[in-house]
Amino acid sequence: MGRRRGRSRSPLPPRHGLDPARLRLPTAGPWVTLRDHLVERLPRVAPERIDEMLREGRIVGLDGPAAPDAPFVPGQVLWFHRDLPDEVEVPFDIPVLHRDENVLVVDKPHFLATIPRGRHVLQTALVRLRHELGLPGLSPAHRLDRATAGVLLFVVRRELRGAYQTLFRDRRVRKTYEAVAPVAAGLALPRTVTSRIVKERGVIAAYTAAGPPNAETRVELLERRGDLGRYRLVPATGRTHQLRLHMAELGVPIVHDDLYPVVREIPPGDFSCPLQLLAAELEFTDPVTGELSRFTSRRTLAAWDG
Repeated sequence: MGRRRGRSRSPLPPRHGLDPARLRLPTAGPWVTLRDHLVERLPRVAPERIDEMLREGRIVGLDGPAAPDAPFVPGQVLWFHRDLPDEVEVPFDIPVLHRDENVLVVDKPHFLATIPRGRHVLQTALVRLRHELGLPGLSPAHRLDRATAGVLLFVVRRELRGAYQTLFRDRRVRKTYEAVAPVAAGLALPRTVTSRIVKERGVIAAYTAAGPPNAETRVELLERRGDLGRYRLVPATGRTHQLRLHMAELGVPIVHDDLYPVVREIPPGDFSCPLQLLAAELEFTDPVTGELSRFTSRRTLAAWDG
């Protein structure tokens, strides 16, 4: 197998809408064989599995499959498809709100992650849409939590990905959410909530900490029915779990929230109690056409309208 010069195209096609993993070997090292390096480089993959992948020709370079006894070649580039986790199928459709040559806007259901991560790979909005719509180059302009439903924007053409992602990075998108949560006596609304949110890698829940605020949410109570209220949430920032954490800190945690204020374990495949949080609307000036775009979810929250 030869060394890569420039950005080489993968010799492996996508599988299930997923591109293969790309691995560039170090320019120097103590390894005699490619297998030696892969065993050290991929500690989460059993050595026996690496042997099997090499025997079956599943690890591929520019010149073809790597042999089981292939030597370590400094700087070599390899591709392979990762093993997929066992997943519970998410039994909900992903309705399309808008599609043109530049963007795809969908109404994501609860329980479906935006992109592959951890134990969720095939059952993610990105992978399912790539496969169902035949759009292998599809990429997300932003993300919604797996638990949150609503308007989600994807970019169809790879060369435009940066333009749309920059809108969200620079906070030039107005995002409006709706939530169902308890009503607390004495809680004056509307109000703007600010805090410093910290999300540590490998820890499922975020928390607030001392220091300059990095998260801001406008909270309004739209309607009240008994002990429940329908809220409008308008975030000025996009920290992880920001809306869920801010509502919990106000003493009105969102209905069916399994993280805030207390982490609760939900069995895989239990779709009975979706988080009552909906990304209701996105509004922005399109960076390509210059036109004002507004997309509205057609979903409702079951705790309010069920």
